[in-house]
Amino acid sequence: MSTFSSAHCRPHATTPPSSSSRPYLSPSDCGHHRRVTLFSIPGSAQSSYRLRRSRCANAVRVHQGAGATTIIPIENELPLKKSKDFLSLTVPEVENINISKNESTVSITVIGASGDLAKKKIFPAIFALFCEDCLPKHFTIYGYARSKMTDVDLRNMISKSLACRIDKSEYREEKMVQFLKRCFYHSGHYHSMENFAELDKKLKLHEGRRISNRLFYLSIPPNIFVDAVRCSSSSAASGNGWTRVIVEKPFGWDSESSAALTKALKQYLEENQIFRIDHYLGKELVENLSVLRFSNLIFEPLWSRQYIRNVQLIFSEDFGTEGRGGYFDNYGIIRDIMQNHLLQILTLFAMETPVSLDGEDIRNEKVKVLRCVKPLHLDDVVIGQYTCHKEGSTTYPAYTNDKTVPKGSLTPTFAAAAIFIDNARWEGVPFLMKAGKALQDQRAEIRVQFRHVPGNLYNQKLGMEFNQATNELVIRVQPDEAIYLMINNKVPGLEMKLDRSNLNLHYAARYSKEIPDAYERLLLDAIDGESRLFIRSDELDAAWAIFTPVLKEIEEKKTVPESYPYGSQGPVGAHRLAARYNVQWGDLGTGQ
Repeated sequence: MSTFSSAHCRPHATTPPSSSSRPYLSPSDCGHHRRVTLFSIPGSAQSSYRLRRSRCANAVRVHQGAGATTIIPIENELPLKKSKDFLSLTVPEVENINISKNESTVSITVIGASGDLAKKKIFPAIFALFCEDCLPKHFTIYGYARSKMTDVDLRNMISKSLACRIDKSEYREEKMVQFLKRCFYHSGHYHSMENFAELDKKLKLHEGRRISNRLFYLSIPPNIFVDAVRCSSSSAASGNGWTRVIVEKPFGWDSESSAALTKALKQYLEENQIFRIDHYLGKELVENLSVLRFSNLIFEPLWSRQYIRNVQLIFSEDFGTEGRGGYFDNYGIIRDIMQNHLLQILTLFAMETPVSLDGEDIRNEKVKVLRCVKPLHLDDVVIGQYTCHKEGSTTYPAYTNDKTVPKGSLTPTFAAAAIFIDNARWEGVPFLMKAGKALQDQRAEIRVQFRHVPGNLYNQKLGMEFNQATNELVIRVQPDEAIYLMINNKVPGLEMKLDRSNLNLHYAARYSKEIPDAYERLLLDAIDGESRLFIRSDELDAAWAIFTPVLKEIEEKKTVPESYPYGSQGPVGAHRLAARYNVQWGDLGTGQ
């Protein structure tokens, strides 16, 4: 009997046939009907296969020689179309055949599918999950944007960007073909109920009679979040399964705009349907924070003001805006990095032991930390902006040399801040944040500097470097992920000479498996309904409450950022801020 292939079946069941195989039918969308393609059959085999109109006006009969016959019902009698390479006919909702109502399917719609984030991160992440067999058996990917494209155009576009860690897989090309068959496109406006209703009809064709679960990823500017959510929830929400929406940062501009956005989203969605994504929470080393702390007895007793002198949260990039300053200038480094990425890491680092690993229990503890943070004042903040720098024959441009940046812009490209948590565990311990563009290197790391050993017997042996020779735990989030502990150690030899050595867990050396991209982990969690790595609305409110007052003060006073050369360590003011608390930035040490 001729076989029928569904877009929801596992990919290996939908590969085109060889010349000796049976006819292959592949579905794609065509208005309210399903387009079914019968691949061309070599002449030698054509006598064995016949496609005929059934005696019934609303059925198509597929014969295989003298064998059994498959009858596929259709709504309207449409003529058979013949092209050079294949035969095609229109069949409505063919996937409803032999489908149990207990089966479920997941439809992932990327809204803003033609944008850079979708092409560079979201589609490659979904593809990686597919290659790792992490997606459900039945799934469909839809791209939605205003750009006029066909299914084939979308597939061609995203196939160029499916260059993730799966590249090394022996079967990547085969997997890519299977994956692209699940990808479709619908063009529409983000504020159009009608366009989303059309999308809904297409999704239903793929879902058939299965329980339909739908995930919408908003890869669009924040000013059209609410329109897209209103239309998708009203016209394209699941009728018998769950509907979830992933929202990309920025989540507002300050406390007021963030609260307004949350209120608007909650007109159409429940809190448990909103997945506010901060991709840094999906980083392997960030997720490992709680494991490191709560499953290793040697760390938890030390995790307090009694033993920790300071904590440093560092983010640096060795490049500037490079023609993309238009977006950045509207937000600046504090809103772009510190208020979300670094503050989220701080909460995971400083929180108390949660009741369980349930998402709500973890987020409850994170909110408690944020509510204990003391108000941030301008005196505890340093801002900077990079200037041009010439090195040999190469000239590195200033921030304001970027043609997309307004002339005379005061937007900071660097910021450092001293934050204090007013609770029993962390009172008096400075949490120093630093984030900047166009610095000397690229890194994201957590540095934990412990207190000095009281009455140290080896003070004289440590010499002038005693103040820097304390134990330090470093969690390098990126690049070249690692966890290492700096200890004082005797140098081999007859004399008593000490140096600083590392106990090093280097991920690339220890683990052969490549680390998944953060978007892979977060997309998988959203599909599974796991919320612990996403930001809750009260958590967002508490985060903005810390930074909004100082941001308004900087902008109202038109504070001029301190200049620093492109490729340097940052403005001098950052060193003064650290020195005020008897701290030296750990990332400035030699070889560290």
